[in-house]
Amino acid sequence: MNKDQVKGAAKDIAGKIQEEAGKLVGSKEQQVKGLINQVKGKAQEHVGDAKEAIKDLKKI
Repeated sequence: MNKDQVKGAAKDIAGKIQEEAGKLVGSKEQQVKGLINQVKGKAQEHVGDAKEAIKDLKKI
C-alpha cells in the first residue's frame, strides 16, 4: 500500500461519515460535501492503485 491508497481510503470514510451526519441533522449541504469527499477519496485510491501496478510492472 502506498500513501495515496491510505489517504484516499481515509477521505472516503470521512466522506461517508460526513454524509450520514448531514442526513441526521437534515443538511443537504453536508450530505453533498460528504459525497464529494467520497468521490475524491476513491479517485485518490485509484491513483495509488495505478502507482502500485506500475511499480509491479517495473519488477518484471
